[in-house]
Amino acid sequence: MVSNQVLGARIVAGLAVLSVTLPGCSWLHSRESAPMASAPVSHQAAEEQTASAAEDMTATEAAISGSPSTTASSAVAMGSASLINPSAPKSYVVKRGDTLWGIATMFLRDPWLWPEVWYINPQVANPHLIYPGDTLALAYGADGRPQIRLEQGGAARLDPRLRSTGLDGAIPTIPYQSIAAFLSRPSVLTPEQVKTAPYVLAFREDHEVGGSGHEIYVRNLNAPDHARYSIVHVGDPLRDPDDGKVVGYQGVYTATALVSKPGEVTKAVLVDAARETLRGDKVMSADNEIPLNFMPSAPHGDVHGRIIAVVDGTDLIGQYQIVVINRGARDGLGAGSILAIDQAGERVRDTYANGASFTRKAQDLGTSFAKRVKLPDERTGTMLVFKTFDRVSYGLIVGASSAIHVTDVVHNP
Repeated sequence: MVSNQVLGARIVAGLAVLSVTLPGCSWLHSRESAPMASAPVSHQAAEEQTASAAEDMTATEAAISGSPSTTASSAVAMGSASLINPSAPKSYVVKRGDTLWGIATMFLRDPWLWPEVWYINPQVANPHLIYPGDTLALAYGADGRPQIRLEQGGAARLDPRLRSTGLDGAIPTIPYQSIAAFLSRPSVLTPEQVKTAPYVLAFREDHEVGGSGHEIYVRNLNAPDHARYSIVHVGDPLRDPDDGKVVGYQGVYTATALVSKPGEVTKAVLVDAARETLRGDKVMSADNEIPLNFMPSAPHGDVHGRIIAVVDGTDLIGQYQIVVINRGARDGLGAGSILAIDQAGERVRDTYANGASFTRKAQDLGTSFAKRVKLPDERTGTMLVFKTFDRVSYGLIVGASSAIHVTDVVHNP
């Protein structure tokens, strides 16, 4: 792993020549970059066979399987070993279904260092996004440093007007399907949302609870006819383990409200009910816009926090699950921030300190007097932040080497 100090220096140097925009991945390198030399090729016949087998794989699938299309030569400069994945391909054609994270994982040991090696060809129109059909090539400059460059643009790049549907758009940073349910059904509410969000005032025909087909009256909702909203029940509070303050609330989706009569008190009908709706339940926008094209990078500041909730409520957390952490925008986090996840080391009693040797019975009697020693934290995964508030953030688990738990530690990679 790259140390915090080295990583910080690299990110600062990279951002000095990069221009980042949230609608797209914007990484600009100097036009006076060092001359490029193609990566050495070895075992050509074996590479061609591997390329044929992996032809239909996306970057994410290739990264997971560990079987990329071609392999870069081991004769590259020694200084690049800390950046490039040993099984990185010499070139890769971007496919539909790819994500930036998957491609970066395939090329790099640490995917968040992508801005350090991404080289944009200034001759390509609108080069800031990566599209299906683009060819990415691994090459090395005169100084031996690796670069990943856009070698050939896909047909769609020749005329942006041809992209009439979302399927032909730039590849996202993370897989959309992994957070689609979260976007349509918010499951964690901030204290501000609980305080100010519109709410269910009453049910028609004096119902005490509501289900599919029931009509409700909503207060403080300024919405057009036929607009759709999520109804969310406010659950248990989420407390910051550092200071005990409430930083959010568990949200439980109950139904979707379809506006039928706008007004000072808005009338709506419940559809797609998952459980009963109660008076006081919050009415939240179902259009939760989150940009899916952003640059993965280390946090701007020193971050040390904890996972305080998992969106689907499971005890064990794995890849592509959504978690909530007790750090946010005020701590330097933003969309694209990468955090390492560690399981906190246990504290065990040392009954052998200072060369002491006890019988089993003596150990049992003396255990309560032995000094406690903290075991090292163990790396369990990596998360990518995709939405932040002041004190909390949502993150997607993009890598998990073992089970991840609520209260596990998150920190700078």
